[in-house]
Amino acid sequence: MMEILRYVFWEAVKILGLIFLGLLSAKTVASLSMRRAWVKPTLYALILALAALGAWILGNDMAAEVYMWSSDSNLRDGDLAKGYSNALQAVTLRPANVHYWRTLVESKIRLEQLQSALDDEPAMRALGDGKLDEVDDYQFALCSFFLGKYDPVIATTQRLIRQNPSYAAPYVLQGLTYTAERNYPEAEQSFTTILQNFPTHQAAVEGLARAYYLSGDRKHALAVLDETTNYPFPADVRQRFEALKGFYGQ
Repeated sequence: MMEILRYVFWEAVKILGLIFLGLLSAKTVASLSMRRAWVKPTLYALILALAALGAWILGNDMAAEVYMWSSDSNLRDGDLAKGYSNALQAVTLRPANVHYWRTLVESKIRLEQLQSALDDEPAMRALGDGKLDEVDDYQFALCSFFLGKYDPVIATTQRLIRQNPSYAAPYVLQGLTYTAERNYPEAEQSFTTILQNFPTHQAAVEGLARAYYLSGDRKHALAVLDETTNYPFPADVRQRFEALKGFYGQ
C-alpha cells in the first residue's frame, strides 16, 4: 500500500509540474511583443503540443503501473490468465521497465509457458546491461531444467554459486540437474556442499538421498535420512522422510 501511495504522490507531482510549466510558458508568450502576428499562435500551438505529449507519456506510465498492480493482484488470487494479460499490457506500454518483465515471466512460469518465459531472457538481460538479477537468473535456469535443457542450467548454477556461495537454491538445482543426467557423484557433491551450511534444507536432504538411491547405494540413502533426526525438522517433513525411508529400504 505504501508503494502505491508513493507512486501516486510522485505522479501527482509530475502532473502538477506539467500544468505549472504549461501555464508559465503560456504567460511568458503572452507577455512577449511580436512584430509578426503568426508567431504567438505558433508558440501557443507548440506549448499545447508539448503539454499533450507530456500528458500522453504520464498517462501511459500510469496505465502501465495500474496493469502491473492488477497483474500482481491476479497472480495472488490465482487468476493466472488475467495476471498474464495485465502483465503483458504493462510490458507493451513500458518495455524498458524490468519489473514489468519480471511479473510477465512469473505469470508465464505459473502458466507453465516455460519456453515463452525463456524467450524473454534476452530482453531482461539487455535491460540489465547484459546481466540479470540472481533470482531472475535462477528462474530462467529452472525453466531450462524443466524443459530438459541441462547444459545451460549447469552453466547458470555454477555462475550463481561463484557470485554468491551462500545462495542455497543453485546448489540444489545443480544437484537435481546432475541427478537427471545420471552424474551421481557430482549430484552428491552439490547436495553435500549445501547441507554442510544448511543441514535442515529439506530439498537438499531429499536430493542427496535420492542421488545415493539411484546410484545403487541404498545404505547411504537411508543414512542421509537417518541423520535428519539430529535436526529440528517440522512434523510433516519428518513424516515425509519416514515414507522415503520405507521406500528406499524395500
